[in-house]
Amino acid sequence: MAGLFYMPRLFIYHTEAKQKSLEEYKVLHAQFVPMERRLWWVITTPAMYIMIASAVTMLYLSPGLLTQGWMHVKLAFVGVLLFYHFKSQHIMKQLAEERCTWKSSQLRLWNELSTVVLFAIVFLVIFRSAVDWVYGVLGLVGLAVLLMILIKLYKRYRKSKGEKID
Repeated sequence: MAGLFYMPRLFIYHTEAKQKSLEEYKVLHAQFVPMERRLWWVITTPAMYIMIASAVTMLYLSPGLLTQGWMHVKLAFVGVLLFYHFKSQHIMKQLAEERCTWKSSQLRLWNELSTVVLFAIVFLVIFRSAVDWVYGVLGLVGLAVLLMILIKLYKRYRKSKGEKID
């Protein structure tokens, strides 16, 4: 998760470097590309494989978990997390090739998606039978809305400080 939290932050910095002079951008781009690759291939991707191996082992040792509804929902969120992983890898490659069309504001929202998914997975595991599902779904939607509002407020704050925002 640390890699999935930090990688979009690097994407944001990498994208915002385009607002600098061409010479500054070239230097920053040359620094961001290896940073992103190292984070991705040394930490984030191996962690994903460990997570998958752990999940398969857990389900093999306790197949009864697959009969429980909360586990189906959790596995769906894990699927979203896997999609997030591979889409982030795609964004990383586009940035390295200077073909990325994502704006920093879009990347900020992308960054928050992993927070919402992590919250959902942890919520499901801890409160799988203690909290009504309706409240859980409302809590997740509320968290997502709160994160979007905070991103908008931060964007407004940056504009008031005179920063160039895309």
